[in-house]
Amino acid sequence: MKKLVSLILCLCFLFVLAGCGGSVTTDDSAINIGVIQLAEHPALDQSYEGFMQALKDAGVDAQVELKNAQGDPSNCETIVNKFVNDQVDLILAIATNAAQAAANATDTIPVVLTAVTDPEFSGLVDSNEHPGHNVTGTSDLTPVEAQIDLLKEILPDAQNVAILFNGAEDNSIFQADMAEKAIAANGMKSTRVSVSELNQIQSIVESLVGKVDAIYIPTDNLLAEGMATVTMITNENKIPVIVGEEGQVVNGGLATYGLSYFNLGYKAGEMAVEILNGANPADMAIGYLPAEDCELIINMETAKELGLTIPDTVLNRARKINE
Repeated sequence: MKKLVSLILCLCFLFVLAGCGGSVTTDDSAINIGVIQLAEHPALDQSYEGFMQALKDAGVDAQVELKNAQGDPSNCETIVNKFVNDQVDLILAIATNAAQAAANATDTIPVVLTAVTDPEFSGLVDSNEHPGHNVTGTSDLTPVEAQIDLLKEILPDAQNVAILFNGAEDNSIFQADMAEKAIAANGMKSTRVSVSELNQIQSIVESLVGKVDAIYIPTDNLLAEGMATVTMITNENKIPVIVGEEGQVVNGGLATYGLSYFNLGYKAGEMAVEILNGANPADMAIGYLPAEDCELIINMETAKELGLTIPDTVLNRARKINE
């Protein structure tokens, strides 16, 4: 009798397990996404937020693990190796150094990048039109020429412009090259000034006081993180700074033609959804935001601190912050 009761109990237990089979396998079938973000600053944060919104809008139920490298490229390798070991289904890499670390760590897990100016120039894809491998995503190439034209429009008498950028980041080198040509095309002289660490920013910017009429900073992750240090010096010394994106304006830069990093991340999220549904990243061209996603933004508090009168031709088409 005892054996019969035990057998009946065992059979009941097996039936219960069978009835719960769907929930037992949930963890195994869940979509896992690893996100590596190079640094914490508004543009990159907005890229992540846009990506997550795209997943939500598409109804993708994913477990997402966000890791921040705190601006240190050496941390990127450790983070992506963990994602590879965890066998995540997809990696989102935000900014150039993060994307390079992910691309070097795996040739099988799909990597979607965002906030990378030129993936081809950075060695991440065979070409921007035909990536060719497991990496694709969205470029944050901004209208550098238009930003330099804006500098000249606001400061028609400017002659000497410093291009301040991180010489260790391919993204920044690419834009510095573009800016140098645009400055020359506007009849001005340029000086390339490279910085590679946050603690160098103050002394390097101070060395430019009295030597330049303006400074141009592209969408540079290091300098975006240290923008408050830059503008603490430049605004006090009446040096206007034209920048690559809105977050840098919010932190004291004078003006930009900037794109929406939220929209950029959203577009990357849409591409990720396609990949999760079976699309091959090798065949997905790098995505760009349309020109209408770029916006002229001016920090009016900075203009006042600099003692500048912004031309009406600029003000009439600008979104003004800190009025």
